[in-house]
Amino acid sequence: VQLQASGGGLVQPGGSLRLSCTASGSIYSINAMGWYRQAPGNQRELVARITSRGSTNYKDSVKGRFTISRDNAKSSVYLQMNSLKPEDTAVYYCISDTPNRRYWGQGTQVTVSS
Repeated sequence: VQLQASGGGLVQPGGSLRLSCTASGSIYSINAMGWYRQAPGNQRELVARITSRGSTNYKDSVKGRFTISRDNAKSSVYLQMNSLKPEDTAVYYCISDTPNRRYWGQGTQVTVSS
């Protein structure tokens, strides 16, 4: 499975961004997809994850601000990020889970700054 993410950038506090990630390759084996992030000096952390049936889970600090969605027909996952805060600044990584392993995308930078 290969993952191609896009949509990062620079945004002011309170602004919005939408991340997209499309999977290719052995997509039939994917069950869940999601997003992690890693800020400088911090460990990589789960932001949001969605299963093939649409069940979601979120990091507590993004609940109510971020929304994860998925288009199974396009093998894509999206992360709508609203009310962004400086502490959301990080490299965001797309992930896909199969029964055997987790795959990682290349990462896209999100910077929230005035």
